[in-house]
Amino acid sequence: MRNTLIIEGGAPLNGQVRVSGAKNAALVLVVASILADGETILDNVPRISDMEYLLQILNDIGVKTRWQDDSSLSICPPDGELKTRTSYELAKRLRASNLLLGAMLGRQGEAVVSLPGGCDIGSRPMDLHIKGVQALGAEVKLEHGYIYAHAKKPGGSRVYLDFPSVGATENIIMMAARTPGQSVIENAAKEPEIVDLANFLNSMGARIRGAGTDIIKIEGVEELRAGRYAIIPDRIEAGTYMIAAAISGGEILVENVIPTHLHPVVAKLQETGTIVEENDRGIIVRGTGRVKPVDIKTLPYPGFPTDMQSQMMALLSMAEGSSVIVENVFENRFQSVDELKRMGANIKVEGHTAVVEGVNRLHGARVRATDLRAGASLVLAALAADGCTEIEEAGHIFRGYENIETKLTSLGAKLK
Repeated sequence: MRNTLIIEGGAPLNGQVRVSGAKNAALVLVVASILADGETILDNVPRISDMEYLLQILNDIGVKTRWQDDSSLSICPPDGELKTRTSYELAKRLRASNLLLGAMLGRQGEAVVSLPGGCDIGSRPMDLHIKGVQALGAEVKLEHGYIYAHAKKPGGSRVYLDFPSVGATENIIMMAARTPGQSVIENAAKEPEIVDLANFLNSMGARIRGAGTDIIKIEGVEELRAGRYAIIPDRIEAGTYMIAAAISGGEILVENVIPTHLHPVVAKLQETGTIVEENDRGIIVRGTGRVKPVDIKTLPYPGFPTDMQSQMMALLSMAEGSSVIVENVFENRFQSVDELKRMGANIKVEGHTAVVEGVNRLHGARVRATDLRAGASLVLAALAADGCTEIEEAGHIFRGYENIETKLTSLGAKLK
């Protein structure tokens, strides 16, 4: 695996970049495809390492998958039942492997799902997922690192989520889509990826209303019909390239975006003095030199996304003054701090709060990507730093950013 990125900083990034399909939508839509009979074709699928891990898991349980071209994927479950147990060795690489819980229960009433892996960004327990499928009639037990779930007589029910968990909302939607009766999810997650899942399932014959609000209603259907569907653009990838323009002092046209998904990021960038404009091709971002400090609180959508917090921290580390960042979603989302400090950033962390005192310059250093978004923040810092930065364990970055080396190089970045 490519595991080191070397970046020579100081060059403004200019040009245009096309955003790939949304990682967090693509993973759940690929899993949801097993709910339908026949071949599903998904377009705008990002070819990232997380997707390759997921396809290995699906192939292992009996699903045939095939890339038709660089971004179109064919998913074809068998006529009979799937193998019910997911591989621990494969699942430990990927958080999204837990989505097979709801999909397999919806398809065949049984699932044995390994407790998942993924980025170490804090506690992401499965309790809300389990609470949801139990409400729909599944009997669940945890043994030896696996979730054993069996639904003899599944039925629609009302589920209240203590926290608007994206993964729990998705698992419940998938199981409920093929569970008899009406199910209602209260305090549901409202992220665009939830809306994309509902639109995809509805295109195959599901009956889901309210996605994008905090109350989602699902009328279960007996079968779903496979079809073709295009995945939404990745708002986090888009936001990362927008910050790349701001931090490098360049100008980038970010293409293939849905602007409403990016409003929280646009608002904060504009507060920093960065120029952000929408046009019919996408969003243009112009860096204006030294940025103004801003305060940020991460919240579930439509609040400021936790997945953009590390990237904004890199930008604010070079602001004219002091910024405060409060992380309300994941407790380990400040892992990039020590690495940014190696590059000269002045950041103090206490609990869920980071105080970022802007410095005039960052300098190149040898640093380590601890997770996907922390890795992205180090790439951004490296683009603006004096000298050369070597990012180790860059495999984390390739988990979520398709062709990041090619895209950055096309904008004028010096990297290998």
